[in-house]
Amino acid sequence: MSEVVCRLDEIPTGSARRFVVDGVPVAVVRIGDEVYAIGDVCSHANVSLSDGEVWEDSCALECPKHGSSFSLTTGEPDTLPATRPVAVHSARVDAGDVVVEVSS
Repeated sequence: MSEVVCRLDEIPTGSARRFVVDGVPVAVVRIGDEVYAIGDVCSHANVSLSDGEVWEDSCALECPKHGSSFSLTTGEPDTLPATRPVAVHSARVDAGDVVVEVSS
C-alpha cells in the first residue's frame, strides 16, 4: 500500500525524517530531488536511523549511536558494527508529494 507521507519541500535536502507507513517505521531521506526510504531501526541496536547523518556523496544514512552507515539503495551496512541490512522501501515524488510503499 502506498502512502503520501509529506510534501517534498518539508524535508530539507541532506536530511531524514521518520514516518510510520502501514505500521512500519521508515526513514525517508532526501538528496536533491531524490527520495529514499529504508527501515528506520538500526539492525545493530534499537536506534532510529532518521536521527542520523545523511552522507549525500555515498547515498547512505549513518546510525547516530554507533556510526554504522547503511546504503539508501540496498539497505546494506557500509561500516561496522552493523552486519545485517535494513529493509529498503519504494519512495517517489508525485506532484510534489513524497509517496512511500513499504515492502512486506
